[in-house]
This record gives sequence, C-alpha cells and structure tokens, in this order.
Amino acid sequence: MLTEETKSIIKSTIPVLEEHGEAITSAFYKHMFAEHPELLNVFNKTNQKLGRQQTALAQTVIAAAKHIDHLEAIIPNVNQIAHKHRALEIKPEHYPIVGENLIWAIQHVLGDAATPEIVDAWTQTYGVIADVFIKMEAALYDEADWKDFAKFKVVAIKQESPDIKSFTVQSDAVTVKPVKAGQYITVKVHPDGEENDALRHYSICSVDITNGLKFAVKRDVAGEEKGMVSNFLHDNVKVGDEILLSAPAGEFVVEADADKSIVLISGGVGMTPIMAMLEDEIAKGRDIKFIHSAYNSEAVPFKDEITKYHNNDKVHFYFNYSETAGRLNKAKLTDIMNGDEEIYMCGSVGFMEAMLEVFNAMDIDRSQVHFEPFGPKMSITI
Repeated sequence: MLTEETKSIIKSTIPVLEEHGEAITSAFYKHMFAEHPELLNVFNKTNQKLGRQQTALAQTVIAAAKHIDHLEAIIPNVNQIAHKHRALEIKPEHYPIVGENLIWAIQHVLGDAATPEIVDAWTQTYGVIADVFIKMEAALYDEADWKDFAKFKVVAIKQESPDIKSFTVQSDAVTVKPVKAGQYITVKVHPDGEENDALRHYSICSVDITNGLKFAVKRDVAGEEKGMVSNFLHDNVKVGDEILLSAPAGEFVVEADADKSIVLISGGVGMTPIMAMLEDEIAKGRDIKFIHSAYNSEAVPFKDEITKYHNNDKVHFYFNYSETAGRLNKAKLTDIMNGDEEIYMCGSVGFMEAMLEVFNAMDIDRSQVHFEPFGPKMSITI
C-alpha cells in the first residue's frame, strides 16, 4: 500500500515524465539489454528500432503516475499488456530486472533532479504495479491451453491478398481447445544469421478449428525496418514445416449483450481478428455492420470468406478504398452507423487514432468502442 506522501511525490513527477518520458524509457531499454542480452529473445526488435515500445512504456508510466490515487483506472490496459506478456512467456523473475533498470534510467536521465525521495517513491510504486502484473499473469498462465511454446505443423498456406498469407497449423504435441474470436497466437522463430529468437503476435482469423488453427500474417516491409518474423514466414515456411506457437491470448472479444447490434471496423490486415468475430457473431444471429478500409479492392483479404456471407440479411458490408474515396471520416460513418452500436475495431496505430478522433467528433461514448491495434496499445493516447 502506497502512503499519501509517496503518492504526492509520484504526482509531482508527472511534468518531468511528460517531458523526459521517452528519453527515460529509451535509456532503460538500452541499459537493460546491455546488462541482460538474453531478453533480446523476447522483445520485438522492430518496435524497439521504431520507438514504439519506448513510447508505449513511457505512456504506461505516465498513466500510472496520473492515476496513482486510483490505479484501477488503468486496469483495462494492464490486462491487455498482461495477455501479451503471457503470450511472450514473461515470468515473475523478469520483473526485478525491469524495475532495477527502470530506476537506473530515471536517475540517469534526470540526474540531480532524481532525489532520493523520488527514487524511493518510484521504487515503491513500481513494486506495486509489478505485483499487479504478476498476479494477473499468473491467472492467465493457469488458464492457458498449453505451456510455453509448442510445435505445430503447417498444413495449409493461402495467399489472402498481395501481402497477406494465412497459415493453418495442427499439433500432435498439444490439444487446441475452442478459441475466442479476437484472440491471437504468438510465433517464435530463429531466422538464419540472427543471434536471437524473434517473436510476434498474429491474430487468429477463424474460430473453426476443425482443420487446424488458422492465423494470418502481413508481410511487413514498411520503411527501413522490415518485420523479421513476417518476412521469415512469407519467404521460408512451407506446408509440412514446423513452427513454435504459444497458446491463444488476448481479451479483445465481443462481450455486447445478445440483442445489441455491433459494428466491426478494420483497416488493412486489421481485418484478421474481425473475420473471426464476423464468423462467430453471424453464427449467433447478431445484426452486424462490417466496415473495412483498404487502399483498393486488390488489397482486401479473405474475399472467399466474405463472399459466402453476402446473402446473409444479418450483416451489411461497407468497403472504403482510400485510393479513390479517401479515408473514412465522420460523414461516411454517420451514413452507416446510428451511434448506438457497440464498436469493435482493429488496425494500425495510425488507423486507430484516426478512428478514435472520428468517434469523438460523432459524440460516441468511448465505452462503446473496443479496439486492438497492431502495435503497443499504450502508444495510443488513453
């Protein structure tokens, strides 16, 4: 339990954290990996190089400081991060390492401004937050379908769009239980020439596991930093090969009341978990509005699956092609939605931020909006 004095000190550091947060987290990661290079087998290198992980951690720390009187306010985000930690096999023994290096980074960046009182307050606060994560993740480990990473054989590969492939896998090593629409698996590979393992989360695109577990992968070639795992899967993995997966994870699932209409909205490869939701909710007889934004029609994945639902009067499809029609905006969505639906959406961080701004302009309550970005969630302002 944190004392009122400790909380007061933490709140007094908010302006400093807002100014130097990313410098602190950048120093933290650099120092931690130098001291514990084995952790490079866990952390996403692309997110590190592009600064996404640093931004996400900085915003997590700032959010904790701002809500220090009521830490339960950030529990939804903590829960999402905990799911990712479980999927990556983050264990309790990792937390003291993170804490030690985070405190070092605060002292390193702030210098004399990091008084003993501030260092002690953040040490205590980190301990409380770490304990929340450890307890939450312990429950997730207990619920997981299997432990650690298990071998799966690739039984089918399909080119869903020019840059997206789906992979269907089966395992003799573990039993795959029914999955929840919106969940993801984590793939672990070790590309030739690399010193470390590479791990990446990929959304499950179907709740039907009759022929195996199916997930989709977009080849990531954006900018100078290419996605190590996605390119490895696209270029090297063939039917008959084995890959390592951890058990399904994630809390991006439809929880709306059975009689509530929902909007499923996606951008690019964000359609992957949305397809699983579409399949599951159609089976339940729910009224659905399905909105997808892509550069053009050629970029739309899962065309075969979408086609089979076109005659279903419970689902209405809307496609927006930015090449010719520009981006989704308030005018377009106002024509489609009535504003009372529960919204489930997925896409890149940029897409999510743009949609959240549109929903704010439409006066849609944030409690109606449920989302999963392809990138660290806390890098989106909450």
